[in-house]
Amino acid sequence: MSEQNTPIFPLRTVLFPASRIPLRIFEPRYLDMVSSCLRSNTEFGVVLSKEVIQPGMYETYNIGTLASIIDWSQDKDGLLNITVIGSNKFELISLSKKEDGLNIADINILEQEKDFKAPPHFDNMIRLLEAILEDIDLFDDLDKQFESASWVSFRFAEILPLKIEDKQKCLELNDPLLRLNYLEPLLKLIRENSQQ
Repeated sequence: MSEQNTPIFPLRTVLFPASRIPLRIFEPRYLDMVSSCLRSNTEFGVVLSKEVIQPGMYETYNIGTLASIIDWSQDKDGLLNITVIGSNKFELISLSKKEDGLNIADINILEQEKDFKAPPHFDNMIRLLEAILEDIDLFDDLDKQFESASWVSFRFAEILPLKIEDKQKCLELNDPLLRLNYLEPLLKLIRENSQQ
């Protein structure tokens, strides 16, 4: 399944499926994009922008996530505050720039990964996630899906203090077990470092 002409918002953050992130919008091209998405009830794409050495050079990763606007408010100074939630992952096929500087992409929406309950040896990780989410109050009870290996692995990738490239790697993996296996040693390392 492919979708043409999706506006793209490059950020130095990774949006995961079912993640919510707040964004402050002030550039005219993105204010127009958000207005258009709100009017037509459409999504825009969030992709991680790469750090580049040369100023003015611009690159992004090829795998991103579609974002739906679920809340918005406008400050007195005209800045727009929006909250988005990630839906489907996509692959960038081609990218072009409109006159106002907004990036528009042909994208290929990726098939949703297979989902299942994580095997028992991940039970400790799941219990830890339950405790963390209770503490930080990030998701209400309706949204919590501890029986879903996909949901659990994306939540760890979202909340752990990982390098941004590691978060992108988690987004690009298409199997929740591969993602959990990738995250397990990183989680151990974080816990060991925090106990020193």
